Amino acid sequence: MDYQVNYINPEIKLSNYTGKLFKTEAAFNDHLLVWLISGETKIIQADESFVFGSGSTFLIPRNQLATIINIPKDGLPHKAVAMHLSSKRLREFYGQENIKHKNTVSKIFSFHKHPLLESCLASLIPYFEMQENFPENIASLKITEAISILTTINKDIDSILANFDEPHKIDLISFMEKNFMFNMSLEKFGYLTGRSLTTFKRDFYKAFNETPQRWLSKKRLELAYYQLIEKNKKPVDVYYEIGFENLSHFSFAFKKQFGYSPTELQRIKTNI
Repeated sequence: MDYQVNYINPEIKLSNYTGKLFKTEAAFNDHLLVWLISGETKIIQADESFVFGSGSTFLIPRNQLATIINIPKDGLPHKAVAMHLSSKRLREFYGQENIKHKNTVSKIFSFHKHPLLESCLASLIPYFEMQENFPENIASLKITEAISILTTINKDIDSILANFDEPHKIDLISFMEKNFMFNMSLEKFGYLTGRSLTTFKRDFYKAFNETPQRWLSKKRLELAYYQLIEKNKKPVDVYYEIGFENLSHFSFAFKKQFGYSPTELQRIKTNI
């Protein structure tokens, strides 16, 4: 099996991937702290991209739409320790402390190869080899240690970790125009815009005069057309960045909309 995940606790896992690449699109319910032991992780957001190499440590805040691509490199698997920082754990950590929420943009934090974080997460490795259950009290201590280190090395992070607000109702048009390339469920899009599924569908049709499914497909294919023609990207490098699960489905949908497959379109451009 190419992809293996070993949980020592519902909030702490070690992943190991040996295939070509592993892609997922997510807006996590918890903040996710990751220590990349080997391999490479590429994170694509609407307005920014990140590439993390071996030894990197980074935090993905909750409810951040992103395409995450994990790639083995230099003959080594993509191997990472990940720790979920749930609202429950964070409420326990901050207690009654009143954290003033600055106008800090919720973004991905990179800690490079910070020795404190790396030491904290590396200390978990022996526990993955245990056959018996990982004691909850030790898991709690390790998660608290990680949070303590984060708040020590980055003074802005409190305003992210101690913010327990749920997404509020925001402008639907600007959000969808910015995030249409992420292959999220309509329920997730609704949640992130502060709407129930029913309200999301109703507001969407009012805004775009089209169903979400049809509009999303059209927008993703238009972006693909632009990347193929103007950016000279290869079809294999385009489909997973615009919300398609596989190359054959992308090629079929592309030809249905434009009359040419992605490969045929590039061939025509080359011959012009």
